[in-house]
Amino acid sequence: MLVISQEKMPFFKHISFIKGTGEKEEHQHSKQLLCASLVANGLKAEMEVPLADQQLRADVLVYPNLAFEVQCAPLSEREFKHRHFLYEKIGIKDVWIVGKRHHLKKKLKKSQKIFLKYSKTWDWYYLEVDASKETICLKYQIRLEPLIDNIVCKRKTFSLSEDGIKELFAFRPDSTIKIKINSQKQRNYLIRQLRQKTSFGRKVAASMYELSITIDDLPAEIFNHVRLPKEELTINKFFNHRSNK
Repeated sequence: MLVISQEKMPFFKHISFIKGTGEKEEHQHSKQLLCASLVANGLKAEMEVPLADQQLRADVLVYPNLAFEVQCAPLSEREFKHRHFLYEKIGIKDVWIVGKRHHLKKKLKKSQKIFLKYSKTWDWYYLEVDASKETICLKYQIRLEPLIDNIVCKRKTFSLSEDGIKELFAFRPDSTIKIKINSQKQRNYLIRQLRQKTSFGRKVAASMYELSITIDDLPAEIFNHVRLPKEELTINKFFNHRSNK
C-alpha cells in the first residue's frame, strides 16, 4: 500500500493484518508497521538487521544506535537477559514492544516483569502492540497493590502510523502520580487469606505468631502503600524489618 506523507517522501506499507492469524503473522505485521512509521518520520530504519557478529537480529533498527524488539512469542528471562546484554555490549539501546500474548491484564505475571522499563518521563512503563488494530498502547506510572501483584497504572493508545509514532515520542504525562488504594479492601483480602489458610495466609499467620501480634497490630501503611513493580509485598517488608531488629 502506497502511503503519501505530507512531510516525508512517499513510502510503502503492508496491508492490514488479518485478525485471527498466528504469532508469526502478528510479529511480521507489527514490525512492518513500526518500521514504516519510523521511516515516515524521517528516520533511517530497517528490519531484520544482523548485529553482534550475527548473534543478534534486530526486529527494527533505527540507525545508528536504537533497536526495537517486537516480542509476540514466549521468551524466557535467560534469553531476554542474553539479548539485552548483547545490545548493551555493542552500545545499542533496546526497546521492547510486546504482542497480545504478553499484554498486561489485572495481575502482573513473572514472565511480564522482564519487559518493564523505567524512564524519567514515563516512570515505570510497558509497551504493547495490537497488530489487528494497528495501535501501540503505553502503560505508564505502573504500580502494584500492597498485598497482591494487581496492576495500577495509566495508559494511552497511539496509532501505529507516522503521526502516532511522533505523538508517542513526544508524549510527556503529568509527572504527579496520584494513586488511591482502598485499604479496607486490602485488609479484607488478607483476612480471607488467613481464614482460607492459603499458602500466603499460612505464611502470614506464622510470621504474626512469631512476633506475637494480630492483624489489628499491623500498621496502616501495609494496606495503603502502593508498590513499585519490583518491590516486595508490603507485609513481607514489614516482617523482614521486624525480624532484623
